[in-house]
Amino acid sequence: MEKHHYTVILEREEGGGYHAFCPALKGCHTQGDTLDDALANIKEAIEVYLESLRKHGELVPVEDILIKPVEVAL
Repeated sequence: MEKHHYTVILEREEGGGYHAFCPALKGCHTQGDTLDDALANIKEAIEVYLESLRKHGELVPVEDILIKPVEVAL
């Protein structure tokens, strides 16, 4: 079984819970009531996303993301 690694971003939602998405996979978003739920859901969403790409003969994206903090003075 081939393994892929992707960065996911989790954001707290105002009404509670978390929004999770994978920047390398456009449109791959989900949510969860807890952090653990959101992580489990985004992992499943990524698996389904990649399975769909393979089924349609498309290439599986390779992540090319650079994350860097930026300091801004006010």
